[in-house]
Amino acid sequence: MPVQDKPTSFDIAALAGVSQPTVSRALRGDKTVSEATRLRIEAIAAQLNYKVDKNASSLRRGQTNTLALLFFDERTPDGSLINPFFLSMLGSILQTCARRGYDLLTSFQQLSSDWHVDYEDSRKADGIILLGYGDYEVYRAREEQLVRQGTHFVRWGSVDPSSAVGTIGCDNLRGGRDAGEHLIARGRRSIAFIGDASGHYPEFQARFHGLCAALRDAGLTFDAALQVDAQSVEDDGYGAMRQLLARGVAFDAVFAASDLIAIGAMRALEEAGMRVPEDVAVIGFDDIPAAVLAHPPLTTIAQDFRRAGEMLVDTLIRRIANQPTDATLLSPRLVERRTT
Repeated sequence: MPVQDKPTSFDIAALAGVSQPTVSRALRGDKTVSEATRLRIEAIAAQLNYKVDKNASSLRRGQTNTLALLFFDERTPDGSLINPFFLSMLGSILQTCARRGYDLLTSFQQLSSDWHVDYEDSRKADGIILLGYGDYEVYRAREEQLVRQGTHFVRWGSVDPSSAVGTIGCDNLRGGRDAGEHLIARGRRSIAFIGDASGHYPEFQARFHGLCAALRDAGLTFDAALQVDAQSVEDDGYGAMRQLLARGVAFDAVFAASDLIAIGAMRALEEAGMRVPEDVAVIGFDDIPAAVLAHPPLTTIAQDFRRAGEMLVDTLIRRIANQPTDATLLSPRLVERRTT
């Protein structure tokens, strides 16, 4: 059918065989529209080069059509500010925002500042995506404050189904179990864990518990002397491995709570004259780009950063619309390379 020089949502509706309100809901990512219908509408909109009139839409809904993405600003010893895993997720978040007709503001959050009132309360954004949190025992108070003041937000992290916080996260317990089972299947029996396994870092803690569960299932026990705290920094992995080697406790495998920790630990093993994987097998977690570039390439537990970014945006849009949302666990995936 012929369309005007400047196509409208009514044109898309006619071509898609749906109502104009359905087109509007689909183009803003409303989950009441089926995925098949949404994809058909998005394809027609792209074919017609249709652009959402964000100003008109915002005025009708009293919103800015902007989301805020806040990275936790963690001043680490190596000077890095953002976990590379989150950089991988950023691309997915940007793409999903564009498909849903939203702009994206990005910034760092510092626990010493009032970042929790700088965005939705000042009408800079309709809602907030939080990535990273450092020490969760410290971070929790700010998170609870966001809930009390009714801020629309979601975060990536450990998932508590009973919490009022909108959370998308990885099944870290399953990932830890997969890592342990993989090492055990390769004949490893004395498995070390490098990472803070306390409530301060609940994702690492769940990965550690998964490892312990795999050991129990195999009739093995975890030796507490083989656990060393580390945050997700390469230098922490290096220092933790040196500390572990200094203890003089025998081990034949290492499960590092992140790829960065694993890469640092392998550097310390190499300096100590130990071969990976012949002497010590190593497995990480995240599957950041550096994992495949490590020497040797790192076996790891991959998190689905593409799906994570999409779900963070879509869950936040539903929360902004005051629609029900559930905490979501995404399944991890073992990526076997040459360190095991």
